[in-house]
Amino acid sequence: MAATPESTFRRHSVFTYFGLTFAISWLGALAVAAPHLLRHEPLPKMAGILMFPAMLLGPSVSGLVLTRRFDGPQALRELFGRMTRTKVPARWYAALLLPPLLVWSVLLCLKMLLSPVFTPGHFWMGVLFGCPAGFFEEIGWTGFALPRMTRSLNPLAAAILLGLLWGLWHLPVIDYLGTATPHGDYWLEYFAAFAAAMTAMRVLIAWIYSNTGSVLLAQLMHASSTGALVIFSPPRVTAAQEAFWYIFYAFALWGTVAAVRLRKSRPAIT
Repeated sequence: MAATPESTFRRHSVFTYFGLTFAISWLGALAVAAPHLLRHEPLPKMAGILMFPAMLLGPSVSGLVLTRRFDGPQALRELFGRMTRTKVPARWYAALLLPPLLVWSVLLCLKMLLSPVFTPGHFWMGVLFGCPAGFFEEIGWTGFALPRMTRSLNPLAAAILLGLLWGLWHLPVIDYLGTATPHGDYWLEYFAAFAAAMTAMRVLIAWIYSNTGSVLLAQLMHASSTGALVIFSPPRVTAAQEAFWYIFYAFALWGTVAAVRLRKSRPAIT
C-alpha cells in the first residue's frame, strides 16, 4: 500500500514540525514587514518589535496542532499536564535564577574591567517580553520537538541541534534583539554569539526538563532567559560592544553547561 501524505508527515514528525514552525513564524514576520518593504522603506523599530508576537505563533500552533493530529486528544491532554506540572523539587525552581545571575555577572565584570558602558540596564518591563516568549515557544520546542528528537539522537546532541535551530529561527528579528539595533557591520558576529548563547541555554532548558518532566519549568527558564536579556542589556552599547558582551555571555553559559556535567549527570537528558 502506497504511503499517504499524512503517514509520511507522521513518520517524519520532527521535520514536519520544523517546516511548519519556520513557515508560520517567518511568513508571519514577513507579513508585518511587507508594507514597509513594498514601499522600499527602512523597517521601523516598532515594526520589528511587532514581528515577535507573529513569530510566536509558529512553535506554539505547530506543537499543539501536530500533537493533536499525530497522537490524538489524549496526547494533547498529556501535554497540558506537563505544562501544569508544578510538583518538582525546589532546587529546580532555584535553577531559574541562572540566566539573570549570569547576564548580570558578565556585564558587571565587563563594566569593572573594561568600560562603564557595560553597566547592566534596569528595564524592568522586560519581564513582559520574557513571559509570552517562554510560554508560547516551549509548547513546541520542549513539548513537541525535544521528546521526538531524543528518540533517534543522543540526548545532548538533540538539545544542541534544537538550540542551533532555535537560534536560526530568530533570524528575521535578529536586528531587533538587544539594544544596539541595527547591528550593521557586526551583524554576523552578533548573530554567531547570539546563536551560541541560545544553544547553551537550550541545553540547560533540556537538562531541567529531563530531570522534572515539566514543560512549565522549561517555559519559566525560557522566560527567565529572555526577560534577563531585556532587563539587563546595557542601553548605550554600540553594535560592536553588544556583539562583544554576548560572546562573553555565551562562554558563561557553556561554562555552566560544563559545570553541571550534563554528559554525566544522573538522570541524563531524556
